[in-house]
Amino acid sequence: MMSKTLTYPHIFDELKTQIKDAGLLDRVPVRGSIEMIAIIVSLIIALTTAPLWHPVLLALFLTLLFTRSVFVSHDILHTQYFKSKSLSKKLSYPFSALILSNSSSWWDYKHNVRHHTYCNIIEKDEDIRALDGAFTHQKGNKPFLKKHKYIIFWGALFFMFPAFIGQSYKYVIKHKHWGELGLMLLHWPLIWGTLLYQIGFSNTLLVALVMNFVLSPWLAFGFITNHLGCETFSEEEAKDFSWMELQMRGSRSLKGGMLVHWFYGGLNTQIEHHLFPKAPRFNLLKVQKMTKDFAQKYDIPYFETTPLMAYVQINNAIKKY
Repeated sequence: MMSKTLTYPHIFDELKTQIKDAGLLDRVPVRGSIEMIAIIVSLIIALTTAPLWHPVLLALFLTLLFTRSVFVSHDILHTQYFKSKSLSKKLSYPFSALILSNSSSWWDYKHNVRHHTYCNIIEKDEDIRALDGAFTHQKGNKPFLKKHKYIIFWGALFFMFPAFIGQSYKYVIKHKHWGELGLMLLHWPLIWGTLLYQIGFSNTLLVALVMNFVLSPWLAFGFITNHLGCETFSEEEAKDFSWMELQMRGSRSLKGGMLVHWFYGGLNTQIEHHLFPKAPRFNLLKVQKMTKDFAQKYDIPYFETTPLMAYVQINNAIKKY
């Protein structure tokens, strides 16, 4: 029997074998396809019946579809549905480019290549450098940001979606992804052009405003719980870390059942997602239970808290800036 004094580098294969043998790393092409088709069909119905909706209700329904599109695009690009990276990239375009006007190429590089590979490594992971490094031990020193840090940080969360769009366009233009840019530009006549034709300018503007100020904080308040307020590392500090140590020390999972899992799109099981990024979202609650049991068996720290406490921890980190 293995001793409980063993550390991160020696035991990840044991956990991975358990997860794999349970079938929790198997791709889910059928279940994934059903969700993809459901989003597309629902969007078509919403756009074609737009005059029958109250604009606010239409905005909320579209927000739901846009949010699910973010999560589905994220999952597809992690090859959770299909093994082929090339096929997955192509299948992400309807959800990222057409529905969201977002770039799969930008997200794949920013999120999959940089963030997952170098989780919470300050020099590599730009996500952890928010608010001038306020969540790291390499904090900046900008008087304006220090004075207005709460308003700037929490207020910016209500504009995350347009910020994502802006970063996407900047990336595809810089890297000359002209085909993807074309698909992203199609978003505007397909979604907003249809709405303008169907319900007029004022109602379309109302839909856009309601969507942004529900969609942006929904996504933002989900994303920030993942790593902000967790441990961060310099490249030198992290160079000898194992995969398991880096991902577990730099990630936070959230307590809660199926409702929390649905609301956060599986990102509430952040430790498990980082340990097994190809594990389908539908399996992550089961993976979480096995991971927590494994951590308890070997006395490995497991960072989990409630959603509310995660926001308190994030705010406490901001106080130190």
